[in-house]
Parts: sequence; C-alpha cells; structure tokens
Amino acid sequence: MKRLLLMEAFIAISISLMAGEPSKTYKNPVVNYSLPDPTVIEAEDGYFYLYATEDIRNLPIHRSKDLVNWESVGTAFTTETRPTFEPKGNLWAPDINKIGDKYVLYYSMSRWGGEWTCGIGVATANCPAGPFKDHGMMFRSNEIGVQNSIDPFYIEDNGRKYLFWGSFRGIYGVELKEDGLAVKLGAEKKQIAGTAYEGTYIHKRNGYYYMFASTGTCCEGLKSTYQTVVGRSKSLWGPYLNKQGKTMLENNHEVLISKNKSFVGTGHNAELVTDKAGNDWILYHGVSVANPHGRVLLLDRVNWKKGWPIVKNNSASTEAKKPKL
Repeated sequence: MKRLLLMEAFIAISISLMAGEPSKTYKNPVVNYSLPDPTVIEAEDGYFYLYATEDIRNLPIHRSKDLVNWESVGTAFTTETRPTFEPKGNLWAPDINKIGDKYVLYYSMSRWGGEWTCGIGVATANCPAGPFKDHGMMFRSNEIGVQNSIDPFYIEDNGRKYLFWGSFRGIYGVELKEDGLAVKLGAEKKQIAGTAYEGTYIHKRNGYYYMFASTGTCCEGLKSTYQTVVGRSKSLWGPYLNKQGKTMLENNHEVLISKNKSFVGTGHNAELVTDKAGNDWILYHGVSVANPHGRVLLLDRVNWKKGWPIVKNNSASTEAKKPKL
C-alpha cells in the first residue's frame, strides 16, 4: 500500500511538472535591465503599468498582470513629442496618476549639475500606454525657489490635490489646481523633510501618513549607498517622525531597505500595491552585484508591525512567494 501511495505521489508530481505548473515564487530582479525610479498604477484593463527614468530613451513604459513578469509597451514620448524646456535635459523620476478620466504623468527634466534650471513638467493620456501629450513645465527650480526641483509625487487629500518634490535640498509640497496640471494660484510651498532625502512617496494607512524616501548615492554602481527610509505623521504636512519621535525635517527616519550581498543601492520606491490577500508590495530599484549594469527592478512584500512598515531582513529578497493577483 505504501509503495502504491509513493508511486501515485511520484506520478502526480511528474504530471504537474510536465504540465508546466506555474511557480509560486519569483526571483529578484523582476526586470534584469535598468528601470530606475519606478512608478506604477493599476489600470482598468487588468494590467499594472510601470514608468521609469529614461535609461531607455523617451521614458519607458512596461506592463504586468502579476508584478513579476513585465513586458515593454513602448515609451511615453517620441523624439518629436518629448519635453524640451530643459535643453539637453533628461527625463527622470516620473509619477503616474489617474485624475478624472486622464492618466496624468508628472516628470522631472534635468541634466547633471543643473540644479537651478531643472524642473517638473506634466503630460496626459487617455490610456496608460499613451501616447502622452506634454503640457510643458509646471515650475523650474529658480522660479519656485527650491534647488534641485525633481522627483515629483502627486497625492489627493481631503478633496484637494498636492504635489511633493525635492532632491537633497529639502522635500517640499504645494497645492495644485483642480485638474492637477498647474500650481494653484496663490498657493505657497511648504517644507516637510530635510536635506537627506529624495524620491518621496506618501502612503495613507490607518490614520497615519507614511513618507517613504531615499537617502545616499543612487548612481555609483556597486559603490552606491542608496537605501529606502520611512517616517510617519498624523498630518499630510507633518511633522514626519521616526520611532523615537525625531523629525525628518532634521533628517531622522527608519531604514526600510538597505544593501545585502546580492543588491546595493536599493531605493526610490514606487507606490505600494495591495494584492488580493491584502498583502502590500513595493517596487524599487537597485544595483545587482551579479549584473552591475544600471539599476534593475526589484519587488518585495511589505509587512506591518506595530504601525510601521517592514521588509524582511531590511533588504532585497533573492526569492520569495509571488503576490496573489
């Protein structure tokens, strides 16, 4: 009888393998080429769409149904339609949103060293794959008075629309017009975090606002010190505090994701995605020790403990269970 059961189990395993039963796990990176500074949105067609800094010219767009298997679907712009307000500038750190019936893409336009001439622009599309129509510059560093005005993040709160931004010169926010395409007339900017941060993302959960950001150097290959950090507040406008009650205005925070033996430079996360099991997931970039060319796309589960987000081992996984999508 025991032999029979063992034989049946062996046959069942063999059949499942032959049938190509899908794996319940995934391996990092989920994209093994450079897709830095990701932003993601779930669209009505059942796909997640991801946009990234233009290591692929004209700002790449990828899509996936499971956050693990991604395919390229083109770029947000073409050579003819790409923004031009910063001569010789590149498109960095986009942020995708659905405002009304439009997909609204905020982007940074900058060149290395151009911290007073860089700025943030906005484009719209009817569908997430584009084509996107550029509406031009919203503001420039030297106009709004914030050096290195890049890395936009949009959020709606209590019926109002806001944009947050900044890169190692302070994190700032300002209210937008109802359509989200321009700064509201008369609105004044406010600083909410210090000079250690860039790549802001604010997540609302259970009465708290969690500000995710990145510290360190992003772009020095295996020498990159980038890491993902977080603080929380009872108000959108802060103060954002660490577990000891010290403020992010003074560069205090909790470390969420740092380097390990497989990945370094782990930062600039996208929006959190919740799967059907109620688990939260975070996409971000890092430098692969095995393939140190550009910043590859990484995925990890975010757990919550005593009101704070945590990632297992405070670093990127090499293999983990897939999201339930």
